[in-house]
Amino acid sequence: MSPLSSPLKFGALIFAGFAVVLCMTPLLLRIVGLRAFSMAAEAYKPGSLSAAYVTCPNDTVAKDIARGLVERKLAACVNIIPKITSIYEWKGKIEEDSELLLMIKTRSSKVSAVTEYVRSVHPYEVCEVISIPIEQGNPPYLSWVADTVPE
Repeated sequence: MSPLSSPLKFGALIFAGFAVVLCMTPLLLRIVGLRAFSMAAEAYKPGSLSAAYVTCPNDTVAKDIARGLVERKLAACVNIIPKITSIYEWKGKIEEDSELLLMIKTRSSKVSAVTEYVRSVHPYEVCEVISIPIEQGNPPYLSWVADTVPE
């Protein structure tokens, strides 16, 4: 008599096979996910994205600039960091001001356009716009920034 001739044995074999597939599914998904993550990491060119920084005098200015950058697709995301203290020399005097800091994620190729936009709307006579290239990071996030800010 064949082991599969009994419906009970056949059902047990099917259940065992199903259990193995269920146990393997998280591992298979993890392998596929890691491969996709690895492919995204391989696709990122270090320095092709940048983080730019701008100081602002108040919340209204910070939000207006941040929203304008995102709406114009010059930035994927702008973080507004509250309550920084800036100490600097201006016109021969040491100044101390409470400000907010914008951290802008964009393409490196868009930094000059970001600078131009900020200068056109910022209330300071000389506003800060500085940037640093992003060498590495979370590949899905970097892909999102690149996809959100067109070339």
